[in-house]
Amino acid sequence: MFDESLLDDPEALSRADLHGLLRGAAESGARVRTAARNAAEAGVGALRPDGRPRAVLVAGPTPAAGCAADLLTALAGGSAPVTLIRPTGVAPAPGALRWTLPGWTGPLDLLLVASPDGTEPGLAILLEQAYRRGCSVVCVTPAGTPLADATEQARGLAIPLTAAPGGPRTGDTETTGGRAALPIGPGTLWSLLTPLLALADRIGLLAADQGAIESLADRLDQVAEVCGPAHATYSNPAKTLAAELAGTLPLIWSEGDLAAAVGRHFATVLAALAGRPALAAELPEALTAHGTLLAGDFAAGADPEDFFRDRVEDPEALHARVVLLREREPDITSPGPAARELALQRETPISELEATEGGTPLETAAELLAITDFAAVYLALASTP
Repeated sequence: MFDESLLDDPEALSRADLHGLLRGAAESGARVRTAARNAAEAGVGALRPDGRPRAVLVAGPTPAAGCAADLLTALAGGSAPVTLIRPTGVAPAPGALRWTLPGWTGPLDLLLVASPDGTEPGLAILLEQAYRRGCSVVCVTPAGTPLADATEQARGLAIPLTAAPGGPRTGDTETTGGRAALPIGPGTLWSLLTPLLALADRIGLLAADQGAIESLADRLDQVAEVCGPAHATYSNPAKTLAAELAGTLPLIWSEGDLAAAVGRHFATVLAALAGRPALAAELPEALTAHGTLLAGDFAAGADPEDFFRDRVEDPEALHARVVLLREREPDITSPGPAARELALQRETPISELEATEGGTPLETAAELLAITDFAAVYLALASTP
């Protein structure tokens, strides 16, 4: 059940937010600034690279590693391939996971490790592999952890992970409302990603100098102000999106590489934080990949008996809703109008989210990520199991 009235009651939202998820989303800009300082103090600015690496490898135990690899790929624009090393293991537990370098990895490559915990023995083994092959290593993890020590032993660069202001919160690792939460809470993604952006700028992979990082933090602050709990649903894009997604199967269609990375992250957050299934696909392929869903059991008019359903006793049928994510205003070659037309033909409701015009790629990614993170948090807080 989704209690939409809760969205416009800041005090009730605060009482429901037992693990500080809204605060975590709101403090993302502050996390970026602190993480940038930590990266500078760790020596990122003093690096003198010989040039771009042949390939960049990303590893970590949380969904943030996958999002980081996605965003670096989109922002790098093909200047160097970025590969996510996926873990293997018998269970999703820190001691059971193992990461393995591709067979071609060597001295020309760069390994980036992002770990909010810093105790995973499998990542320490990965660092040892990288050291034996002469692969450069940079690790973002809490200071004083076994992984930070392993990074130093591998002659890599260890960047201390930026903690939440006021210290760690249980919302980063525990459960919310009876559902399993993300291994990290909102905001921690930026603590992991910001040092990697600073490093990527230093090695020429993408443009993210000090001014760009500050603009990124400012954009996150702006979104937090607009999407905060004090703003009513009608003027709050995150609350509006959360209300629209209640009781639906979100089909997240994205246009552009950055929007695609955000869409995949949004689907992960909805499932893991709000307990809602969601599917993400890129346009125009999404029109064929998800087209059948708009005409099958999840279509808006798929259940002719729904009119006679007891609104109190019987659960509501799950129907699809398209969420269209765009980086910029569509041009003549955009598949967006075709996507909107298909949704309307199939009587499927559609939500559209477009980044503010004129922003840099970093600001665009920040805006879309922040709004969707806030939406997932509101959906989680206003839903009861």
